[in-house]
Amino acid sequence: MSSYTKRIKVTKDDLDDLDHVNNVRYVQWIQDISKEHWQNKAPKDIQEKAVWVVMTHYIEYKAPAVENDPILISTHIEKSKGAISVRVVEMVNEITKKLLVRSSTEWCLLNKNTHKPMRISEEVMQIFS
Repeated sequence: MSSYTKRIKVTKDDLDDLDHVNNVRYVQWIQDISKEHWQNKAPKDIQEKAVWVVMTHYIEYKAPAVENDPILISTHIEKSKGAISVRVVEMVNEITKKLLVRSSTEWCLLNKNTHKPMRISEEVMQIFS
């Protein structure tokens, strides 16, 4: 499957009381890269008809990140069936190559007008393969 990667640098605003990246920030980054992947790969006409919503998040926190750590965040679609896609996101310290976070999220594709689930078309599947 086609993947999407970006780099970020941890800032002071990303930290919790232990001076590690806050878990809530990781969830935000998971959502952000997922949305960016969709917006960068899907044609505008498809984006105008469909929107993704989260059904479940499963997140494994493997190691902490601290201020100024460079992080590579990558995502790909693991599988799709019906209206549901499972998207994996991994965050790795760019210097040490240590896995920081791995998540698996079930996303449901909705019709943007009716907000009802819609089957993931072959056209949408091809975007990510």
